[in-house]
Formats: sequence, structure tokens, C-alpha cells
Amino acid sequence: MSPRSSSSRKPKGPAAAPDVYVGLLFVAVAALCVGCALLAMELNAYNWQLPGGA
Repeated sequence: MSPRSSSSRKPKGPAAAPDVYVGLLFVAVAALCVGCALLAMELNAYNWQLPGGA
């Protein structure tokens, strides 16, 4: 449990500046989006039929 004197509200002050980890997070999300787009383009070449599928 937290002490009684602690407050559940965040202290007022300037917002934290984005650091290198936020940049890496955006790079990772962009890589996932590009990967999904390339996968969709590849599957489109085969009319979305997977090998061995019915």
C-alpha cells in the first residue's frame, strides 16, 4: 500500500520530452505497418490462397 501522504494525482509540471525510446517505438510501429503491407501484397499475388489450403 502507498503511504497516506502520497497523492494519486500526478504532479503538475512540464510534460516529459520524448526520448530515444519513443523514437524507437515509432520505428517499430512503422516496420510492423510496412511488413503487413508487404505481406498483403505478396498474398495478393496468390489470390490470398495459402499453400495446402482448401
